[in-house]
Amino acid sequence: MTTSEAAEQPDTTVRANSSRRLPPRSHLAELESEATYVMREIAAQFERVVLLFSGGKDSILLVHLARKAFWPAPIPFPLLHIDTGHNFPETLEFRDRLAERMGVELIVRFVQDSIDAGRCQEEPGPNPSRNRLQTVTLLDALRELRVDAAIGGGRRDEEKARAKERFFSHRDRFGQWDPKNQRPELWHLFNGRKNPGEHFRVFPLSNWTEMDVWQYIAHQGIEIPSLYFSHERHVVLRDGVWLAESPWNRLLDGERWERKVVRFRTIGDATCTGATLSRASTLEEIIQEVAAARTTERGGRHDDKHSEAAMEDRKREGYF
Repeated sequence: MTTSEAAEQPDTTVRANSSRRLPPRSHLAELESEATYVMREIAAQFERVVLLFSGGKDSILLVHLARKAFWPAPIPFPLLHIDTGHNFPETLEFRDRLAERMGVELIVRFVQDSIDAGRCQEEPGPNPSRNRLQTVTLLDALRELRVDAAIGGGRRDEEKARAKERFFSHRDRFGQWDPKNQRPELWHLFNGRKNPGEHFRVFPLSNWTEMDVWQYIAHQGIEIPSLYFSHERHVVLRDGVWLAESPWNRLLDGERWERKVVRFRTIGDATCTGATLSRASTLEEIIQEVAAARTTERGGRHDDKHSEAAMEDRKREGYF
């Protein structure tokens, strides 16, 4: 789908309303309370914090929760987006609009700059993905900004490697993660002590599920990109994944673009994010679809299919 075609898609977003209260003692209220508690712990224990922003629903939810955690004060840390250069145009437009509306600083670092500087190399092949390359750009940005805590939207239900993460996930001075060397978190007591050059990744949404995220978005009226709702788009089926037409996805021998009604359950690079055949055009229909789904939302991520341990390998190197 071209940029002009994307611009013609209807605006099916939902506007945010931070004043909506959840029913007391509901599971969503407990998750919200836990996440805002973690946000405040981050602000209390660390000096230089960034919120890793991808433009997906989980990072959008983090921004919403951060606003709740510190209201009426502004969000006390900037958003950091690692731009691979392969983003959907809808994602970048939404990112800029959200940062402006929330009044929060947006820091963007580019994978292309890392490639130009010789810090990493483009993958070989006809459809190279930059998903793995962004680790280099991310670690360089964290060192440049002297970050001691980076907030991420990872959830334990997404993927088995992410299920091993604690709320406060320690990274060594090389940005690497050792799943066998993590600190206990009894009674929600978090140990943020570190040596110079080390940092933490913190995951306030650890105990949320995909269903929790959608139910919370629906209840709170949080604005999300139109990519999450059904729309027509040119796609091609490759290795069981529907990849969208883009300047970075080229057809292989024997392939052809097909016009399908799709939506995206997760949003990443156009080169690796698979679409889902779906006619869910409202939040209520999305929630019903998620309830009936038999595959995880990352089941359509082409980059996770390189090996059984693809995600864990990337996380050990410093991935989100």
